[in-house]
Amino acid sequence: MTSKNTSEKPWGGRFHHTTNNSVEKFTESVSFDYRLYRHDIMGSIAHTRMLMKVGVLEEDESNTIIQGLEAIHKEIEAGDFQWKMELEDVHMNIESALVQKVGDVGKKLHTGRSRNDQVATDLRLYLRDEIDQIRGSLQKLMGAICNLAESEAQTIMPGFTHLQVAQPVTFGHHLMAWFEMLKRDDERMVDCRKRVNSLPLGAAALAGTSYPLDREYTAELLGFERIAQNSMDAVSDRDFVIEFCSAASIIMMHLSRFSEELILWINPMFGFIDIDDAYCTGSSIMPQKKNPDIPELVRGKSARVFGDLMAMLTLMKAQPLAYNRDNQEDKIALFDVIDTLHGSLEIYAGMIPEITVNRDAMLNAASQGYATATDLADYLVKAGMAFRDAHDAVGKTVSYAIENGKALSELTLDELGEFCPNLNEDIYQYLELNGSVNARDIIGGTAPAQVRNAIASGREYLKGIQ
Repeated sequence: MTSKNTSEKPWGGRFHHTTNNSVEKFTESVSFDYRLYRHDIMGSIAHTRMLMKVGVLEEDESNTIIQGLEAIHKEIEAGDFQWKMELEDVHMNIESALVQKVGDVGKKLHTGRSRNDQVATDLRLYLRDEIDQIRGSLQKLMGAICNLAESEAQTIMPGFTHLQVAQPVTFGHHLMAWFEMLKRDDERMVDCRKRVNSLPLGAAALAGTSYPLDREYTAELLGFERIAQNSMDAVSDRDFVIEFCSAASIIMMHLSRFSEELILWINPMFGFIDIDDAYCTGSSIMPQKKNPDIPELVRGKSARVFGDLMAMLTLMKAQPLAYNRDNQEDKIALFDVIDTLHGSLEIYAGMIPEITVNRDAMLNAASQGYATATDLADYLVKAGMAFRDAHDAVGKTVSYAIENGKALSELTLDELGEFCPNLNEDIYQYLELNGSVNARDIIGGTAPAQVRNAIASGREYLKGIQ
């Protein structure tokens, strides 16, 4: 790419010297913001139609500009468009190509707008579409989780706190906890989209414009729900990018938590699950290895998204009103977040259905660690003992069982009675894993019936947003 004489640039009238080649390279953004082309053209067509509506453009001028923009769109889609670094960005590349294609009438397109409100509009149009696609990926993953949870609604596994065996739960219940996280993520995206869907166009550089623009009409053409109310804020606001990056970071944090559990569970020391070979890799030196690279990479990629959020916050923290060139850097962080999030969600949606569950290993693990101790304490409380006394008594019972190498269900009634008075034979149904799980038959509980209710509710949620 060669440098263009500054006087030939769209903004070059005030300048006498050509732009230094190193400055051209340092300041260009077309190498990454070209991906806004579809939304830039969409916004320009709407702006053109509005200018005709208010009498700034004649109908034939408007039609010529729109036909030129549509032709450029086709060229870009076909891979026949030449992006030029010396034209700096996606906006100037498209406008310059328009003038070459339709002549001087193309120079009227930019009437009543600035690149400041133009890029803010493009970015919102782009992000709005990306949020819709991300929600689709989220919902695909949520559906996969529901399917796996349904098949494992009765599979008993240990529930953990502090990564120590706590109480028995069902694997289906555990999976539906993931669903709830993703449901909140989906709701955050819906809420974020509301603030993205505000039209900045008409704010011009920072002060608005003296042309009689019909901003309501432009908003209607582009599907914006509202119009930015302050021109200075409209061109300089990047809160919507920060908010999106924040919501994306929470999604990636959730995926990272899922990853951590999958990495533990596939380890032979747990052996709870197996991930299909298609989603694993081997070792270059150890032939026996099967590495869970996908969960590990997703766990690692969360750090990139967190870093992009911090980059956006740092980018904006010291900017005075209104627009500053710093904001060119917003797209690098935003595009990276979008690409990383898309990739992570899609590969997880493909991987989850390919998980094989080792139910025996889960059951065996739940049988260790005295997971039904709380059930014994609850039994004593229901028989009239104060909870703290029951807690103490069961603690001593567990200590005795550990010393004698027995599970609680293996202790005789006499042995249990040494620490826990007034027990009957029915205590054993509570000390068994199935009895413990089935007893928690309340909304939000781990009983299989409640898990199936949660799955049904989850599917209703997904059905309602199709």
